Amino acid sequence: MLLILLPLGGYLLGSVSSAVLVSKLMGLPDPRQSGSGNPGATNVLRLGNKPAAALTLLGDVLKGVLPVLIAKYLDADTTGIALAGLGAFLGHLFPVFFGFAGGKGVATSLGIFLA
Repeated sequence: MLLILLPLGGYLLGSVSSAVLVSKLMGLPDPRQSGSGNPGATNVLRLGNKPAAALTLLGDVLKGVLPVLIAKYLDADTTGIALAGLGAFLGHLFPVFFGFAGGKGVATSLGIFLA
């Protein structure tokens, strides 16, 4: 059961776009429609400012860290931990909440490896 819930939870968390949320909260243009069109920290920096980009980067890294730490906390085996991280990565690339068009996954991957 855990091998199903961990990647699914990771995917749903990964599907939350930090760039879109930060941009809306800070009154910036939608990064999917402006700049390079990539919903990532670099494009948010291009469209806004350093604090917005830093928050976006932090959010994207945490999307990778949290599912892995949760899997470890639940005492999942190596496969479960890897699947949780993979779910977060795929959620960032193909977010269910944003028409399956997401970012490149660099910061989320960093979070997975840091955890």
